[in-house]
Amino acid sequence: MRKILPLAGLLACLMFAPGTGFAVAAEPRVVVTLKPVHSLVSQVMQGVGTPTLIVDGAASPHTFTLKLSAARAINDADVFIRISDSMEPFTRKLTEALPQTVKVISLIDTLGMIVLPQRQGDTFEKHEHHDAGHDGHDDHDEAEEKDGAKDGHIWLDPRNAKLIVTGIAKVLSERYPENSAAFASNAAALNAKLDALDAEISRQLAALQGKPFIIFHDATQYFEARYGLMAAGSVTVTPDVQPSAKRLTAIRKKIAGLDAVCVFAEPGFQPNLVAAVTEGTAARAGTLDPEGLTLPAGPDMYFDLMRAMAQNLKSCFDAPR
Repeated sequence: MRKILPLAGLLACLMFAPGTGFAVAAEPRVVVTLKPVHSLVSQVMQGVGTPTLIVDGAASPHTFTLKLSAARAINDADVFIRISDSMEPFTRKLTEALPQTVKVISLIDTLGMIVLPQRQGDTFEKHEHHDAGHDGHDDHDEAEEKDGAKDGHIWLDPRNAKLIVTGIAKVLSERYPENSAAFASNAAALNAKLDALDAEISRQLAALQGKPFIIFHDATQYFEARYGLMAAGSVTVTPDVQPSAKRLTAIRKKIAGLDAVCVFAEPGFQPNLVAAVTEGTAARAGTLDPEGLTLPAGPDMYFDLMRAMAQNLKSCFDAPR
């Protein structure tokens, strides 16, 4: 039986096509900052509408400059979805000036989200992982209180991706109740796919647990924590900060001391730095793309990103030395 909307609800979701006099459904105006999250939101909205992506192509949120057209799209949105102030610093001042009609969703604040502090120093062996709401105290606690000290790459744990999917379906259902059934159905199907992906990657990476490697910047710890991997340090703290000679020396010593097999670069960020720390060692250079800079945007992008992360890790470790 076809569902009949109450008159008020029907009028709220219709607009008139110019020059026709016929009413058509108004597409939801949803804007998302990053490609991995845009991928998940796209699947939740399947059959209803398509979210607008802000940071596209090979652009990184760490160095992104907001264009006027993108700022206008956010200002005109019904729902604006980002990770946090620190993950997308270009959104900080913008969100403070948005009209009340724009609902801003900062995913790092999602109830139950696993949130890890940004690791400090050249190497990570003393770091302990924390879920949001952890009551323990260590040297990182004071830093964790500041949003800038939280690691924003939350999507790299499929458990967090499921929380994003469920939370976004709820927000969209509240904003567009006429489509709530579609959002709920899409979210349930997507979360089942995320469970299957999680199990697939767990099997693929089981043999790599505890094997040390070096990353370009601290962007993979959610992936590491989920699958028992061991990044022993990063070449740089953030991609837009040039590492000191002291840091490069410390990383080179770490590679030799731990017999780290792989050092991973990131696309678009100074590959010569990875060459500098691997020179004179037996370590191989690989590439990880935790933000999906090389991947096209779209509904399948999240799954492509996670599978590429797993495959690139495995390929580097499996290659003959």
